[in-house]
Amino acid sequence: MELLYFAVPIGIAVGAAFIAAFVWAARSGQFDDLDGPAHRAIHPEFPAVSPLTPPAESTPAPASIAQ
Repeated sequence: MELLYFAVPIGIAVGAAFIAAFVWAARSGQFDDLDGPAHRAIHPEFPAVSPLTPPAESTPAPASIAQ
């Protein structure tokens, strides 16, 4: 029984830490571009787009992608 007085607050604290880390990651843009890194692994010339920079007006696609 005494173990519960220790384990329950520790479990709640760990859960709150995971929720806080998820909220921080979501607000900082960690989940904005989920497909870009996968495409860049296969096609290194795939343009890296940051969610903080506006898109270019007329950026042509790389030759290997624009078939």
